[in-house]
Amino acid sequence: MSRYRTRSWRAFDPGAARTLPAHAAGLRILGLDPGSRRTGYGLIERRGSDWVHVAHGCVTVAAAKLPLPERLRVIFESLRELIATHAPGEVAIERVFVNRNVDSALKLGQARGAALCAVPKGLPVFEYAPRAIKLALVGSGAAEKAQVAHMIRTLLGIQERIVADASDALAVAVCHAHSRRLHELAAQSERGAVPAAAQSSPR
Repeated sequence: MSRYRTRSWRAFDPGAARTLPAHAAGLRILGLDPGSRRTGYGLIERRGSDWVHVAHGCVTVAAAKLPLPERLRVIFESLRELIATHAPGEVAIERVFVNRNVDSALKLGQARGAALCAVPKGLPVFEYAPRAIKLALVGSGAAEKAQVAHMIRTLLGIQERIVADASDALAVAVCHAHSRRLHELAAQSERGAVPAAAQSSPR
């Protein structure tokens, strides 16, 4: 059994939370799951105390059999247009996972760089490790993709099937939303204003 199995997301350490701005109603978060063949994206929006699904999808360049430089250009231009259309207030992106295939890791890093270059100046970007995202969503850093997808559909009330890359991107966005919640609770605690319900049953 994984050593992460007994940990809940309440033990999750949101590394970027200390730099988060204050609560903003209507804030949109764009989650990105970069890849050199498919880059997933997912948008959620804050409405009152809830986060709701706005859009999701993939920038797919594998079918065109383009050389890597052209694929990176398509990723950059597509995400730049997406950001201009949906106007997110913050961007959350998955950190590069380095596996045994060095070539794949390098291509992934380049795709991630193209995605980050599409983010306009002044738009905050927050990064999360893959295990931290799974821990925040499922309660286990070793969760399978199917478990993450199921939790995303449940949390956001999405009925249709979501492709893995888009589901992972929504998971990044929700992970960041959880970080915001922890940040807000910590700020309220410092002011001595944490609601009793939040103290007794954190979520």
